[in-house]
Amino acid sequence: MYLVDVLIFVGGLLLLVKGADLFVMSSSWIAERFGVSEFIIGLTLVSIGTSVPELASSLTASFEHASGIVIGNVLGSNIANIGLIVSTAALLSNVKTEELMLRRDGYIMLFSALLFLLFILDFRISRLEALIFLLLYFVYLLFLLDKVKKHEEDIYFEDFMNYFFKFEYIFDLKARIETGIRGRIEGKRAEKTAKELYEETERKNRTKKETITENKKETEIEIEKETEIEIEKETEIEIEKETEIEIEKETEIEIEKEIEDEIKNPAESSLLIELIKLVVSGVAIIVGAKYFIEQSIFFALLLEIPETLIGISLVAVGTSLPELMVTISAARSGYASIALGNVIGSNITNTLLILGCSGLVNPLTVTKISIYYITPFMLFISLLLLLFIRTGWRIKRTEGVILLLLYCGFMLSIFRLG
Repeated sequence: MYLVDVLIFVGGLLLLVKGADLFVMSSSWIAERFGVSEFIIGLTLVSIGTSVPELASSLTASFEHASGIVIGNVLGSNIANIGLIVSTAALLSNVKTEELMLRRDGYIMLFSALLFLLFILDFRISRLEALIFLLLYFVYLLFLLDKVKKHEEDIYFEDFMNYFFKFEYIFDLKARIETGIRGRIEGKRAEKTAKELYEETERKNRTKKETITENKKETEIEIEKETEIEIEKETEIEIEKETEIEIEKETEIEIEKEIEDEIKNPAESSLLIELIKLVVSGVAIIVGAKYFIEQSIFFALLLEIPETLIGISLVAVGTSLPELMVTISAARSGYASIALGNVIGSNITNTLLILGCSGLVNPLTVTKISIYYITPFMLFISLLLLLFIRTGWRIKRTEGVILLLLYCGFMLSIFRLG
């Protein structure tokens, strides 16, 4: 009877593992193709993609007014990302860090956690607070994709705060819209100018032909012959010029093709194929996580594990599996920046995007254990991660062991409290 459930459980896990491998490879290729740093890709594309299971499960729980699962899922996932995933990456290899990780995205992660603590002091997250979370996340993405790119990533947390509170993102959006409108207007003007130029050229040609015809009638036969010879010469010169222009155009086309051939490495897949791989792997991660979580909950209920522990433990760990698989694949492939960027980006995404969307569906109620124990521990382990990032600008294996032991101790204490 339970054989089918076991097979679905294993199948979901396999989809997670293989999907994560393909996801890292495709996102890394796309990052190099567009000249985007691996860390930025980890913060945006990979972190959002691997946070979809948390978003789906939290939205479902929010529609069912299960606030405990939503809050437990987000807090548990953030703690698991640091205590389980970063520690795993550090145990596999020393994770190199840099000042930018700490002074920009690390501080933004800490700021979002502190804002969460501030919002839940009244034991609830209102729709207004959820809207603030979503606004912050939207501004964060604009900040990464627009402001950071212009400044070649040499921009920090204080710049993000100025960007947010001075409403610079509004001006950036306005500028983008105006640029698009201006481009369309200039395009129409260029078309109109080209049309007028063509009509003027045609008019001049007609005038020239009429003048030549009148001259032919007024001149003698010998002069007419000389004129015809001159016209033939001019025609030959024009034909030669047109031939040269066509040759130049063909040469330019051949050069462009050669440049494209040089840019595209024959050993690499095309951009379209990589995008398809990215979508397919993302779907595999989501589907795998869905069935894995469903079967995990089924076995938990079968073994009579209290439902109050599902959000913070089973659901949180289950929805963090995509991040874990992606991080392991990234660490083994030598993409440590993606691994750490994925964790920091996922924590920011979990707090701002998932709580924002879930809180808009229904205001969320928060329990005392979340305020007095779970959230303070999340802040503590987040601060510890930032400290480890700074120590020698790498996360060493010993530090990974410390994070893992803290996570195990936290989970044991949660089960004892449960």
